[in-house]
Amino acid sequence: MKLFKVLVVAGVSVALLSGCGSDKNNADKGAAATTAPATEQTDAKTSASIVNQADSFISAVSDKGTWIVAVLNDLTVDKDVVVAGEFHDKNDTAKPIYRKLALYAQDADHKVTATYTLTAPKVTVQSENFRVQGGTIKGDVYVEANGFNLYKDATIDGNLYFSSEDVKATAVLEGKVTGATEVK
Repeated sequence: MKLFKVLVVAGVSVALLSGCGSDKNNADKGAAATTAPATEQTDAKTSASIVNQADSFISAVSDKGTWIVAVLNDLTVDKDVVVAGEFHDKNDTAKPIYRKLALYAQDADHKVTATYTLTAPKVTVQSENFRVQGGTIKGDVYVEANGFNLYKDATIDGNLYFSSEDVKATAVLEGKVTGATEVK
């Protein structure tokens, strides 16, 4: 049974890393086509952090983390989460500032095969151009940086607060927010 679970996790990791979706700019096409192990470690900054533990997740979204963080399962974090640091698409400084949280798995054809829920009391976004794609954040999200993007297939099951009208004006909200969306 344990071998089966390891093989399933490895398969999901490979499928996820074969492409983490695409947007109108194809920002993620070919992103991190490595086969990172599904461990509690954070991968090198040039690849995705594949996480399945709360401590690993908190480290991956910190200013010492990576430009893309992908979860392998529903994840509950019992403390506040801070998404911090400046990152560039695929960690290439010639590319735009960009950061992504992938709350889903997909197959080699980029078809979403599973979505996941991140549960946290509070998620504070301090990274510019941070995108939440797929799945659900269960808890309140506080955005302090420009360019926040709630992609069309993502949900915030809670409130979405912006630190100012200027920050709110830069956000792209295609997904669903179940609570209030306001400046606070």
